[in-house]
Amino acid sequence: MKLAIIKYNAGNIRSVLFALDRIGVTATVTDDIEEIASADRVIFPGVGEASTAMQYLRERKLDQVIKGLTQPVLGVCLGMQLMCRYSEENDTNCLGIFDEEVKKFDSPSISQFKIPQIGWNNIYDLKTPLFASVANGSFCYFVHGYYAALGEHTIATTNYIKPYSAGLHKNKYYRVHFHPEKRAKPAQQILQNFISGDI
Repeated sequence: MKLAIIKYNAGNIRSVLFALDRIGVTATVTDDIEEIASADRVIFPGVGEASTAMQYLRERKLDQVIKGLTQPVLGVCLGMQLMCRYSEENDTNCLGIFDEEVKKFDSPSISQFKIPQIGWNNIYDLKTPLFASVANGSFCYFVHGYYAALGEHTIATTNYIKPYSAGLHKNKYYRVHFHPEKRAKPAQQILQNFISGDI
């Protein structure tokens, strides 16, 4: 199986490679259009800022490549944000694969809620085979100040200040708000399900 990781100006590609190595999987990191299009599965990772990432993708025509993929695609963190229609982060029009707005967390009135959220949060109401063998309430690692609301494509929920989508699914596109590359058994299972599961 050929697994491609989309190379762009995002910061967590190396950690994704380490996570894949832990489960015995190799991947090609590439921004080559033909390599991405011919892969069996594609991971769209990212840590960074939405508007500069979208500019980078458009300049290299990777935005059109990503929107045209028919094989399973997993967007992670910033990759998740960019797969939505719009982000409030610097007023950014994104890929529009999911007709969702990514909104900035309101300043919380309760002091224990810090923005951005950095840490472990549980995920629940899990749907689709992406979460096969992952226990409801499992903890995953989040680093973010933006969120996508619950909607028709929500396949996992979490709660920080308010309930919101920890995962979305539409056709062959999956996106998760957390970092499945972090060293934890549920995260490892999610990556394994994406790579070898019936999705």
